[in-house]
Amino acid sequence: MSSVLSEKHFYDEAAAYAWVEARVWPEGPVCPHCGGFDRISKMGGKSTRIGAYKCYQCRKPFTVKVGTVFESSHVPMTLWLQAMFLMTSSKKGISSNQLHRTLCVTLKTAWFMSHRIRLAMQTVGLAPMGGEGATIEIDETVIGKQEGAPKDAAFHGSNFRNFVLTLVERGGSSRSFHVEGSTIGTLMPIIRANVAKGTSVMTDTAPWYKTMNRDGYFASHETVNHTQDEYVRGHVTTNTVEGFYSVFKRGMRGIYQHCGERHLHRYLAEFDFRYSNRVKLGIGDVERTDRAIRGIVGKRLTYRTAPN
Repeated sequence: MSSVLSEKHFYDEAAAYAWVEARVWPEGPVCPHCGGFDRISKMGGKSTRIGAYKCYQCRKPFTVKVGTVFESSHVPMTLWLQAMFLMTSSKKGISSNQLHRTLCVTLKTAWFMSHRIRLAMQTVGLAPMGGEGATIEIDETVIGKQEGAPKDAAFHGSNFRNFVLTLVERGGSSRSFHVEGSTIGTLMPIIRANVAKGTSVMTDTAPWYKTMNRDGYFASHETVNHTQDEYVRGHVTTNTVEGFYSVFKRGMRGIYQHCGERHLHRYLAEFDFRYSNRVKLGIGDVERTDRAIRGIVGKRLTYRTAPN
């Protein structure tokens, strides 16, 4: 049995392009400039870039990188695939410093690569979670400091912390959101937009959840009282979402150590992706990387910011 990292697309550039093309263009090349697919041919010649095609409808050349998170990157495709595998297979993440050392790229390049990969992991516009017979656990937490917070923010409780709301479907996926605070007006629109009607929901006894099912939108709303050391009552518990936060916080504090407030939503997308494509759902490291690759299309990240 050979190592996963011995696969040809991890060290051969032509094989790496072919591997990505097979996942981005399963039915053949598609021009990212005009959307055409009929009159496209692979470019040849010794000086031609690897993976270059030309569309004879709009007369423009392109590669599979165009229109993806890889666009305008000079990093070899083999290194992109190695970085994606490392990020998708590391349960608590992998730091930019570690990518910098492992891939032998600059720290700035490693940081930028990791953020582009997080963008590829990000899922937007999905249908609501749950439905009849499904159970979703909801909880919120605080992490890090808000930008511009005073140096003694630790003594102000959660007043200057970043709030995160997470929805976890038992036996399914998770969705996390960087929110402005834990108020009914802030949380409820997000919960209603992402949880299907007729779902059973479970929370703790926080006051902002008390009236969440006043109109009967959910099949049921049950709570556990953590202030009374109650964590499980029959099938009622929020231990699943607490388990998600356990991995998330170990990663953020132990691996990443610091995250700027403006980047928090990308880190949440990373942990959501790995949780929603975990081994318990029958998804291994290789397939998880495949799924991340399919998320590169139509996404660009162009900001120039120092590592944070």
